Amino acid sequence: MPFKIGNKLGAKKRLKRPLDKEVIAFKGYEGQKEKLKAVPDWQERLREFVDQLLSDFPKNG
Repeated sequence: MPFKIGNKLGAKKRLKRPLDKEVIAFKGYEGQKEKLKAVPDWQERLREFVDQLLSDFPKNG
């Protein structure tokens, strides 16, 4: 039985930080999308990798 819109009992994600309303998208190589979805907790791991990538990049200005 599906939950009604606006319910208070549905599953809620417990994230360390709030998510941005805008998505980050890129085109991967053929087959990467399917393989990525098989990785446990891939979205959170990818977010952490992006944070690491940005912290390693020298800031300009």
